[in-house]
Amino acid sequence: MRKFLRKYLRKPSRLRSGPGAPAAEATTDATDTATLNLVLRNDTGAAQLYAHITGTDDKGLVLLAADGTTQLRPPSPSSTLQPVGADYAIAVGGRGATRTVKVPRLSGARIWFCRDRALTFFVNPGPSLVEPSATNPSDPNYGLDWAFCEFTWNQQQLYANVSYVDFVGLPISLSLVTGSGAVKSVPGMPAGRGWDKLVVRGADGKPLRALSPVAGGVLVPGLFDGYYQPYVDAVWAKYAKEDLTVDTQFKWGKVTGRVGADGQTLTFSSGGGSFGKPSAADIFSCSTGPFAGGSGVSDEQLNVGARLAAALNRSTLAANPQQPEGERVDAYYREAITNHYARICHETSVQGRGYAFPYDDVGPSTGKDQSGFVNDPNPQELTIGVGKPLEGS
Repeated sequence: MRKFLRKYLRKPSRLRSGPGAPAAEATTDATDTATLNLVLRNDTGAAQLYAHITGTDDKGLVLLAADGTTQLRPPSPSSTLQPVGADYAIAVGGRGATRTVKVPRLSGARIWFCRDRALTFFVNPGPSLVEPSATNPSDPNYGLDWAFCEFTWNQQQLYANVSYVDFVGLPISLSLVTGSGAVKSVPGMPAGRGWDKLVVRGADGKPLRALSPVAGGVLVPGLFDGYYQPYVDAVWAKYAKEDLTVDTQFKWGKVTGRVGADGQTLTFSSGGGSFGKPSAADIFSCSTGPFAGGSGVSDEQLNVGARLAAALNRSTLAANPQQPEGERVDAYYREAITNHYARICHETSVQGRGYAFPYDDVGPSTGKDQSGFVNDPNPQELTIGVGKPLEGS
């Protein structure tokens, strides 16, 4: 299944300047008044947990107001980094408190959580939302303890997932009551942290979050330069001598690839595209170098690239020439050169589930899910726990 939200990291930006933006407009969409109950729970131990809900619909940018019901639509400001112009901080309550909010149908939505203090968002012309940054030390949210999960709720279904693609922070878990009354859950991370690398610490010296390799590379340029080169060289050498088969798991079926005589380019049959050797940054991001989209890159090539990127993150591409249908979860991350951030995320997560890199949902069609999502075409209620796994997960 193709991931519903394309991941990206913003470059560090300057703080806001200039006059305040106009007040955000509170509106109700008369064409579709359906709402979904989200139950937010504070198990962080903090005296107050704040939530922020952001997303888009067919009219553009939407934030949920502090009352947990009203839809805010910030107007487009005349300059960058302007205040939202309304109260969008939803106070969940103290230790053990729950609060139910009602969300409209949204796409590419996020539910942000922060201990003790509300997060600060800005609006750029468009309008487009400037989200908190985990890699910009001058961002007003940088020193706060925050995290997010993601969802899309459209006419077809609700799809929600926990995300470790950018960093690991506050533990978040999901519990979905489906239309039939069944419960689907993602326990997420257990309470507490044991990270000793890529760790960002607060002013008190305590760890705030563990960054992904991509985010770590933003703070420390060149951090993983050359890291994947020996493994990529071995993969390209292998498939210069034998075929690599990729099942697109879609209308294009299976495509076969071979590395050409130059030893540098892996080319697939039937429109599957050609791929040069990726760098570590390309592999971790899944969206640069040979995996980038753009002019001349077909949907089929992006599909094949997603499967190559997933196998490279898991370091299974050299061992398994049948991707991804021949994959096994117990064979992931076994090489010394691998995405150890993703490995630790899955080892630490209850049930081993949670998005640890952008194509973590790629896998065999009958295999075990690693990506940590819940979905249903007729959801009744989604409960989101922050701080520890929900009971019964």
